[in-house]
This record gives sequence, structure tokens and C-alpha cells, in this order.
Amino acid sequence: MKYFVKLFVVTFFLLIYTYSYAEAKVAYLDMKFILNNSKAGKGAQDFLRGSLKKSQDKFSNTETKLKKEENDILSKKNDMTKEEFQKKLDALRKRVIDYQSERKILLEKIAKQRAEARQKLIKTINPILNDYIKQNEISLIIDKKNVIIAKDDLDITNIIIDKLNKELPSLNLK
Repeated sequence: MKYFVKLFVVTFFLLIYTYSYAEAKVAYLDMKFILNNSKAGKGAQDFLRGSLKKSQDKFSNTETKLKKEENDILSKKNDMTKEEFQKKLDALRKRVIDYQSERKILLEKIAKQRAEARQKLIKTINPILNDYIKQNEISLIIDKKNVIIAKDDLDITNIIIDKLNKELPSLNLK
């Protein structure tokens, strides 16, 4: 009986003075939406889309010229000597190789600019999220793509977009 009373008293005090951490605050946000719909994100996307379209137009014109030149060379094959035909064919191949390398370099440049813009946005978002966590005593923020179902009041996407738009209105891509 003596042990039963001690056990009861110890258990009672443990239950009273133990804090429950079951109420950890959690929020979620749509990172893709933030990156695509913030002012800086939209500006970067428009700039990159415009430069890609301009590049594609230029490359399309170059491709058309190269194909036309190839057809001209092939149509005049019978009128040329073998050496002359080979010279023109080699020159065309060299221009095609130059075109392909130029295209590859430009596409890599655009991909690099896109990655840099994304990285810059994420670097700017991280301190905003840290401040928001501290102010609202949130324990965890999850990306929306990893959430199956949740209450709409836990979504902080629009709040973060507003803060990001104030802190970083545009990205300087060149």
C-alpha cells in the first residue's frame, strides 16, 4: 500500500507538470506559386521568356538559311567539280557546327540565368520565412506540394508573396 501511494503521488505530479507539445503550429506555402507570381519572379520569367523567344527566332532564321544553302549546293552538285563540291560542303558543315555550338551556349546561358534568378529569390524568401516563423511562433513550414489536405487558414503563400514584393520588387537579370 505504501508503494501504491508513492506511485500515485509521483504519477500525479508528473502529469500536472508535464507540458504538452502537441500544439506545435504548422503552416504551408506554395513555393512554386511564390516563385512564379511574385513581382520579381514574374519579371524574371518575362525577361527570360523574351530572350528565349528572340533567340529562337534568330536560330530559326539561321536554320532556314542553312537548309536553303544545303539545297543550293545539292542542286548544283552535278555542275561542280568534286573538289569544289567538297569545299562548299565542308564550309557548310563548319557553319552548321558553329550554329549548333552558338545555340548550345545561348541556351545554357538562359538556363544559368534562370537558376540564378531562382536562387536569388529563394535567398530573399528564407529571411522572410524566418521572421514570419519568429513573429507567429510557427514550428514548421511545409511546401504545399507535400501536403495532402489542410485547412486554408494554414496557407501563408499570399502573406509571403506580399512581403517578398515589398522587399524585392524586381530582379536585375542581364
